[in-house]
Amino acid sequence: MRPHITRTLTRTAAVALAAAFVLTACGGDSGSGSDGDAAVADISGEQDPTQGTVLDTPFAKPAITLTDTEGEPYDLVAETAGHATLVYFGYTNCPDVCPLTMSNIGNATAGLTPEQREDLRVVFITSDPERDTPESLGPWLRAQGEDFIGLTGDFDTIQEAARSLGIYIDPPSQDEDGTWISTHGSQVLAFLPTDDKAHVIYMEGVTQDTYAADLPGLIEGRTP
Repeated sequence: MRPHITRTLTRTAAVALAAAFVLTACGGDSGSGSDGDAAVADISGEQDPTQGTVLDTPFAKPAITLTDTEGEPYDLVAETAGHATLVYFGYTNCPDVCPLTMSNIGNATAGLTPEQREDLRVVFITSDPERDTPESLGPWLRAQGEDFIGLTGDFDTIQEAARSLGIYIDPPSQDEDGTWISTHGSQVLAFLPTDDKAHVIYMEGVTQDTYAADLPGLIEGRTP
């Protein structure tokens, strides 16, 4: 069962929550397969799970090249440099968290000006690349946001990139009824355009109202 944390947290609890981020999963058992080498977000102060959390030590953007929904190479660092960027790892067959998260972001971006949307990059990286091909990922993602960027590629490369951001991803597995399950962390990382580093982390409980309130500032290079 996926853990749900709904209370305000002290610094000690926040550190525990940062570790839990790595294990929070969609469509699978979040308690199995923990990777002790995964990075952990550095957080201090009281945290509200419905709001973004500013990281004490920002994450560097993973230097990876994957395949976009047009079948073209996409260099994450080069293509998003100088733009506020939201990065989320998930998969299209996810029954709950993935579509809700992307829908929340999509609804929030609808309130931005054309100029603000031009300066924002929303990147969805599949945790199930064997099934999420460019052909299947594109239509699913466009239903969430017209300008969203979908990436697929080699699983090991994707897993390493996620691990560098403190996000745990388990290789996809098939359930007894034949359903494919991809266990993955459910946090969204927000990279600022000023230094291309992730300064803010959003967990599963964040709503579209929070994204709508934060995005204009992020686009300008400010944390919430």
